[in-house]
Amino acid sequence: MHVAQINFLRAPADCSPEELFERWPSLADIPEAAAASGTRVSVIQVATRQQLLRRHGIDYHFVDLRGMHSPKTRGRFLADLVADIGSQVVHVHSLGFAADAFAVARRLPRVPILIQDHADRLPRWWRRARWRTWYAAASGIAFTSPGLAGPFTRAGLFAQRTRLFAIPESSSRFQPGDHQAARVETGLRGDPCVLCVGHLSHGKDPLTVLEGVARAAQRLPGIQIYFAFGSAPLLDEVRHKIDSDPRLHGRVHLLGNQPHARVETLMRAADLFVSGSHAESCGFALLEALACGVTPVVTDIPSFRSLTGNVVGELWPCGDAARLAEVLVRAAGIRPSRADVRAFFDATLSFAAVGRQWADAYTRLLADRREGRS
Repeated sequence: MHVAQINFLRAPADCSPEELFERWPSLADIPEAAAASGTRVSVIQVATRQQLLRRHGIDYHFVDLRGMHSPKTRGRFLADLVADIGSQVVHVHSLGFAADAFAVARRLPRVPILIQDHADRLPRWWRRARWRTWYAAASGIAFTSPGLAGPFTRAGLFAQRTRLFAIPESSSRFQPGDHQAARVETGLRGDPCVLCVGHLSHGKDPLTVLEGVARAAQRLPGIQIYFAFGSAPLLDEVRHKIDSDPRLHGRVHLLGNQPHARVETLMRAADLFVSGSHAESCGFALLEALACGVTPVVTDIPSFRSLTGNVVGELWPCGDAARLAEVLVRAAGIRPSRADVRAFFDATLSFAAVGRQWADAYTRLLADRREGRS
């Protein structure tokens, strides 16, 4: 089976194809996950230059669509390319490019199209009739979790015949390492040692995380928490909470922005991974924690429920510091071994596991098309 994955989001003009793999890790991660099952994958990336690059067995077609101002024109060009390379299934990244997917489908009526969600928002209600038409071109649509499809299905945006798939948005290349060596290298300490990776923003809710840790400290006197973060619109509020709450004195460490490779070492040093996020299309930091064998203590949101399978770690309600404190105490006492967490990751979230899910989705869509069901 040969699948063409199309990225309509144009690559930055100042970024060479080689540099783009560093800036956009998912450019390679998602097709490599699909290819891990034995599926042949080609990637079509909209860019500002024409180039063909082969990397890890995958052909990357960088195409310049400047001057093609309508979806119909772009769709004709890309459909011809898909036909030329002989792809049997088209995998479009982002629901936001449904108009372009529709244009490709009009030119390739026998080729099933799957669209993958990437934190896409509902269209405005007054535009939804047009979007329903565009989405109807999709034989399948994939979300990390069935719950993420809910707003779209309740709005009646997808045709009844359209298959919905629950497939993790990506995977992680992180690996477990020597726990004690990572402690020495990073200086992390604590019993338990808790790591939080994410922006200090309202959506990530660091203030609730801090309050949960403060409450848990009454029963976990050795608890320490480390925050690795990029943007920090709530930094002043976070510092005020730390300075004004005696339960947090000496327990909270603001690490700031960390190189990606350093995050892997931090994960290896931690006992628990905590997230207070209110919404995620996937949860890449959670994937990385599971890859390193760290027990997750994360909010009970659709993507996190799917990634943990309600099997590993603990879930807690968004914004509920009291429940967070409870599950921190429980997780600290009965956390699974790092090997068990990694085994769960290998079975359900690794590149091989995600690749099997993509292969199954592609196969189903091809069978549907051949049987005239889509």
